[in-house]
Amino acid sequence: MGVFARLASWAYRHRWYALGAWVLVLVAITAGSQAAGSDYRNDFSLPGTQSQRATELLKAHGAPQAGDSLQVVVQARDGLRSPAVERGLRAAMGEVGGLPGVAGVRLPYDDPGAVSGDGTIGYATVTLTGKAESVPKDDVKAIMDAARAAEGPGTRVEIGGEAVRGAEEEGGGAEGAGMLAALVVLVLLFGSLLAAALPLVTALFAVGGAMGLIVLASRAATVADFTPPIMMLVGLGVGVDYALLVFYRYRHELLAGSAPREATVRALDAAGRTVFVAGCTVIIALLGLVVLGLGALQGVALAVALTVLVTMLASLTLLPALLGIFGGRIERTVRRRAAKSRREPGAGWRRLATAVQRRPVPALAVAVLGLLALSAPALDMRLGFADAGNDPESSTSRQAYDLLAEGFGPGVNGPLIVVGEGGAAAGAQVRGALAGTDGVASATPPIPSADGRIYTVLVIPDTAPQDERTADLVHTLRADVLPAGAVVGGSTAAALDFSETVSKRLPLFAAIVVGLSSLLLLVVFRSLLIPVKAAVLNLLGIGAALGVITAVFQYGWFGVPAGPVEAFIPVMIFAIVFGLSMDYEVFLLSRIHEEWVRTRDPAAAVREGLASTGQVITAAAAIMIVVFAAFVLSPSRMLQQFGLGLAVAILLDAVVIRCLIVPAVLRLLGRYAWWLPAPLARRIPEVSLERPAEPARTG
Repeated sequence: MGVFARLASWAYRHRWYALGAWVLVLVAITAGSQAAGSDYRNDFSLPGTQSQRATELLKAHGAPQAGDSLQVVVQARDGLRSPAVERGLRAAMGEVGGLPGVAGVRLPYDDPGAVSGDGTIGYATVTLTGKAESVPKDDVKAIMDAARAAEGPGTRVEIGGEAVRGAEEEGGGAEGAGMLAALVVLVLLFGSLLAAALPLVTALFAVGGAMGLIVLASRAATVADFTPPIMMLVGLGVGVDYALLVFYRYRHELLAGSAPREATVRALDAAGRTVFVAGCTVIIALLGLVVLGLGALQGVALAVALTVLVTMLASLTLLPALLGIFGGRIERTVRRRAAKSRREPGAGWRRLATAVQRRPVPALAVAVLGLLALSAPALDMRLGFADAGNDPESSTSRQAYDLLAEGFGPGVNGPLIVVGEGGAAAGAQVRGALAGTDGVASATPPIPSADGRIYTVLVIPDTAPQDERTADLVHTLRADVLPAGAVVGGSTAAALDFSETVSKRLPLFAAIVVGLSSLLLLVVFRSLLIPVKAAVLNLLGIGAALGVITAVFQYGWFGVPAGPVEAFIPVMIFAIVFGLSMDYEVFLLSRIHEEWVRTRDPAAAVREGLASTGQVITAAAAIMIVVFAAFVLSPSRMLQQFGLGLAVAILLDAVVIRCLIVPAVLRLLGRYAWWLPAPLARRIPEVSLERPAEPARTG
């Protein structure tokens, strides 16, 4: 009896102890996390880049630009110099200046450049005590409420800035919609609400425990504030997926004549190994993000990897206990439904595999060309970060963005911050050089730091922050215009640095993830070509998903506001999808390999493997798709891109790759699919995923 069979046997026999242990652990973690509270912090620092150097200089010398800022944008019909407008604005901004989180306020009357040429639009700058993500949302909302006191007849006030965007964003209930859709799919699959609920309950236990652990971890490590929804997204999909693989094998063993206890042990002895290898592959792919050296992603990667680990443990220990508690009722439902069904199990999938094997080349060509066509837009992918110009038109951040562009030009929404060492004379010289540079709309007089050792010049580009010409301007300033020691910072330059860093390190990251995952498959299946095939097909699926994201969010298909793809989406999609795709790869190939070992007939092995796993892979994929697609309803553009990318990738993986390409490729490879050079075979350990089925026993 293998380790997973022994684990299942123990959990089944001590079902109430196992369930009680999970409940106690979940309650303890939840209580501890609520008592400690979360301390999520974003870390977008990029050591060695100019934007990071600019931030460090501003902080070290006490420059007011070290903190982020808000813009209180005022549009007055009678002009900002109207006594009533000026009186109301000064009073409101005076109240803002005394609020928590505010380091200082600069009125439009203090800077001639802060009032439009016609005098009807102006903006006050509210400097915060820290970065936008570090200022509590309640403090930001208090600032917004106080600033709106300047509104009156003919006077409109809108507030912009990253802190405002964060304060406006609310949850969209995507998790609930995904869970409801998953429950519907499971009920249709098993014909029983109880049977459908067990995978969901397992997933909820796992996600709940992992969420509590990450809350506690955020007190000691840097965990980004966008981590929880990503954990929920992946945890629900993976949790239901793993539990479903085990539960489906359990159902198969019941129909083969096994009693509930024996069916549980056999299911874990077979599918449990598949879940373990698949989970390890996902974790390897996620931990590959650590090599990128991006602080914002390392915490997310570790958090999601922990979620997958807890989910895997729940599928291997909690689910057998639940099967022990409800096994009798589930057995009656399964046998009753099987007695009513006249269809041969897997007949449709067997016919599909046979059809593909008759004409493997056309099937392979059509599928691959389709994936390449979907991948084509990814070649033009432009990485960056969405700004207020991508927000809903009804939001105050978008209204402020549009007003600033109307009054001062598009570049005012993404000023560049030039920081250099020296006094006023050095700053004036730099300003002169900037003023004569193509693409620069204006440059402020140099602003000295508190100690007078550095200066800051704010540069307003001619173009919007997301415009490619703005990125070209940053490169020009750094390479040709600024003297040695002067650096370009600010949010626009930082986004550019982050995007370029991700692009440079992506090949190394991909090589590590693909290499380690392929090595794992090499050991498991003892084949040289199977890992190569899996890596190539997964890369095709990921490319197609990124192509769809680019078409929808960058090109603006289906009415989506056009903008860049979030800079960390490609690496996160790559890590998560590559790992999740291996779930189906391992599950399908383990069944094919089992038939190959038994019959030594490669064509028959593919047919029987697809017939045995086609329904569960489709059901598992359908659940993942509805869970991931539900996040398209989220108000967060980042989560929308995650949800769409993951849903498309899983859809293509389950339908196009597993049902068409894999049978075609294995038919063309024949016996060579399982070839392993003898010298290599002697050096790698033997690991068996599934044991050959034994005659079923009852009792």
